[in-house]
Amino acid sequence: MDSLIPFTTSGSLVDCVDKKMLVVLRDGRKLLGVLRSYDQFANLVLEDTVERVHHGAAYAEVRQGVYLIRGENVVLLGEIDLDVEDEVPLQPVPLQHIGPLHQEEVAARKRKENSKAKVLYEQHGFCREGGEGDGY
Repeated sequence: MDSLIPFTTSGSLVDCVDKKMLVVLRDGRKLLGVLRSYDQFANLVLEDTVERVHHGAAYAEVRQGVYLIRGENVVLLGEIDLDVEDEVPLQPVPLQHIGPLHQEEVAARKRKENSKAKVLYEQHGFCREGGEGDGY
């Protein structure tokens, strides 16, 4: 009977070890790397990690090496299909071309989130991010 219940704990990550994974974090960063280890809290260790910075149909990669990710910061974890990875219609560009555009985009997103948080706090009584409770 228990075998019919879907396996939804961090133990379900066992099949993902030693595979190339995409991890999207709460702050919006996108990391690609080989999953080497995890624990019961879904903390992850990625090897050969790159942070992929996107703007439109272009992207740049920033090498990060070995990366330890706290499980509560993971929004999405997915396996990269190596057979179709190169067929994605995105154009690689140097970080110098896309970096300032990306930073401007991140700053605009932060301003929008702060404005939204202010309205939610002042008009509806929601707590501020980092205060009592959590946004996720």
